[in-house]
Amino acid sequence: MIYTTYELACLFFLYSFLGWCLEVAYAAAGRRKFVNRGLLNGMLCPVYGVAMVFMLVFMDSLRGEWFYLFLGCMVVGTVTELLTGLLLEKVFHLRLWDYSGKKFQAGGYICLAAAMVWGGLGIFVLKFLNPLVMALLGYIPYLPGLAGLLLLTVVLAVDAAMTIGALLKIKNQNQAMADIAEGLNQASRSLQVVIVRAVHRRMGRAFPGLEKKEAGTEEEKLELIRQKTVFAYGCSFHKIAWIFVLGSFLGAVVEMVFCRLTMGWWMSRSSLLYGTFSLVWGIGVAGATIVLYRYRNQEDSHIFVAGTLLGGVYEYICSVFTELAFGTVFWDYSDIPFNLGGRINLLYCFFWGIAAWVWMKRLYPLASGWIEKVPKKAGTALTYSALLLLACDIVISAAALGRYGERAGGVPPQNGVEIWIDNQFPDSRMEQVYPNAKTMDEWRPE
Repeated sequence: MIYTTYELACLFFLYSFLGWCLEVAYAAAGRRKFVNRGLLNGMLCPVYGVAMVFMLVFMDSLRGEWFYLFLGCMVVGTVTELLTGLLLEKVFHLRLWDYSGKKFQAGGYICLAAAMVWGGLGIFVLKFLNPLVMALLGYIPYLPGLAGLLLLTVVLAVDAAMTIGALLKIKNQNQAMADIAEGLNQASRSLQVVIVRAVHRRMGRAFPGLEKKEAGTEEEKLELIRQKTVFAYGCSFHKIAWIFVLGSFLGAVVEMVFCRLTMGWWMSRSSLLYGTFSLVWGIGVAGATIVLYRYRNQEDSHIFVAGTLLGGVYEYICSVFTELAFGTVFWDYSDIPFNLGGRINLLYCFFWGIAAWVWMKRLYPLASGWIEKVPKKAGTALTYSALLLLACDIVISAAALGRYGERAGGVPPQNGVEIWIDNQFPDSRMEQVYPNAKTMDEWRPE
């Protein structure tokens, strides 16, 4: 099912609210009293809204496959929860939940029991609840619905700004954060103290195990010095950017060599029209580094299983995205055993697991060491230059792919830009760069 932006926004707010209700009910059952379990002051838990929207968009085609739907929703929800926990700790140094006491947990952020709950929620929403919600949504007139949606968006933005300001004021770790908090709260200075205290008290009630890290140990001071003096130290923005570029290039090269060895000829495996870069690999390697960085010292089997599951779901999502965005199918595994809709197959999922192990255990330490040896000023300039060039390449490639799909459907160019794209990137050029790409008219899954 294809959703409009309006529908996705409505569903985000609905499931954020229902997630908040679920959290409140869970807390009330365990503590015998009402507490606001959301991070925000309002009745929303955005992590539920984001997770459910992702499931609805990318997992909808699995509605007929109960096991794979459960597995996909489990991974999507778990990764969303993990990234939310890492972001909150990175920005605010806060731990709002801790699964350390649970079995089969990772860093206290995620655990098997919570992952299975996400899988169950995904099945319930996609199979039963969401069809009913979409039917009811159709009875709401568009203009009143849009007005209500805009109002909710404004309320959420104000709530988020006030909550972030309060949290930064509570932490008050440096002058920069204090200035940010002042800027966020200058529109309602008279309520600033009340908001700060209310958020502080409420979070203490909702999360009695809340951890606040105090920077000041010798190890933390040494870590801070390294962050300031070493280029791209740790899992920083610059490190991830370099890994993205490196992973995009090496991934395309690896696939080209694989095609040469298995099929006997060289085949372009680039995602872009200029250069040899596979964005699927680049985003995958960068994302795996972000998610698995804290667990890089875990046992090999854990890294392999995580890579297999994450890689399979990631490749499936990429396949759905390219189909929805460009009307084009870039790969089809229908002829390979144990495939799922031609989008993924078991063998290549194992390849993702092996790739995750090779990367985190063997290649990442080497790549990280080389990147950190780059001079700080030169490295920063190279980072932004490479990202700017790739961004231009991505925009041009996306526009050319869009026209490639439209030409297949008989849609003529509508303006000078589209005429230029048709002249510069005709079908012959597109078929050379994307030999496996098929328009939706050419590809019909059985």
